[in-house]
Amino acid sequence: METNIPFPEPLAPRFSGLATDLYQLTMAAAYHAHGRNDRASFELFVRKLPPERAYFVVAGLQQALEYLHTLSFNAEEIAYLRSLPVFANVAPEFWDYLREFRFTGDIWAMPEGTLAFGNEPLLRVTAPLIEAQLVETFLLTTLNFQTLIASKAARMVAAAQGRSIIEFGARRCHSFGAALYAARAAFIGGCAGTSNVEAGHLFNIPVYGTAAHSFTMSYEREIDAFRAYHEVFPETTTLLLDTYDTLNAARMATEFGAKLRGVRLDSGDLVAFSKQVRAIFDEAGMQHVKIMASNDLNEFKITELLAAGAPIDLFGIGTELSTSRDMPALGGVYKLVELERNGHTEPKMKLSREKATYPYRKQVWRQ
Repeated sequence: METNIPFPEPLAPRFSGLATDLYQLTMAAAYHAHGRNDRASFELFVRKLPPERAYFVVAGLQQALEYLHTLSFNAEEIAYLRSLPVFANVAPEFWDYLREFRFTGDIWAMPEGTLAFGNEPLLRVTAPLIEAQLVETFLLTTLNFQTLIASKAARMVAAAQGRSIIEFGARRCHSFGAALYAARAAFIGGCAGTSNVEAGHLFNIPVYGTAAHSFTMSYEREIDAFRAYHEVFPETTTLLLDTYDTLNAARMATEFGAKLRGVRLDSGDLVAFSKQVRAIFDEAGMQHVKIMASNDLNEFKITELLAAGAPIDLFGIGTELSTSRDMPALGGVYKLVELERNGHTEPKMKLSREKATYPYRKQVWRQ
């Protein structure tokens, strides 16, 4: 798993304190009013592995640290909060506190790319109670999503048995912001790169791309589209074969000989087509040409393709990866486990049925 992701400039120069749920702020105001700001420890974890997963791959720590490093409230944000009826009786001293707010706590976390299992703390926050409480929502948002996608990517990479997986999912994500972090998480999960150029720029991820069916369709003849593309990209041409007739397109593509890098199959019987296309290029002495497959693939379909002997060299995966279609949400939680008060450490745990938590700070050891 890739863990040494470069640390670029934050996507935002400052993270707003409003990037949270309202009840974090109402609790903070109540804590402040009653002088309850002892040092506390919270742990972020997933209670148990869901049926669809045997492990998780941790991701999102970099963005969590950027958030904690730059988190603050400006005058406009404080004015907005003061305008809300729920805060009508809050003392002015609380707004003074928010005006000077900075995160001062300690973070312990699994490195990105680490395998994790149920009830293991992915991240622990030890900080004054108000600080530790206010950051819950953003930390869960960030680690839940990126860990979800990194875990899905790792399953696909394992299924591919050494063949490359390229993340193609930007157009199917729930927003472009989600697409950026999906690409990043997929890279941490073992993908070779992404089609998302902005993610490549921000996170130093290799970028890949071919051409769409529209490019071929914009020319009167398919061969003219292929020649036009090859003229501009003579050393890196990868052609999309299935706009009209896959096998005929493969035969036309032999014209480019040693200059053709690869082809992509995006529809039809991928086992049959990949075998037939491989045979066409091998007969032309073009054993170097790589075959990429796409079309709503996932780890199960990849396993089936390879078991059937499909000579596919790499896979482009969009929707199934970047939305984690079979498991579109990760139920990570953030729970108080310890409170320091009057020089003593108090363990904290939840006792409700089916949602009980373990008290005290915990450490995961691997051997």
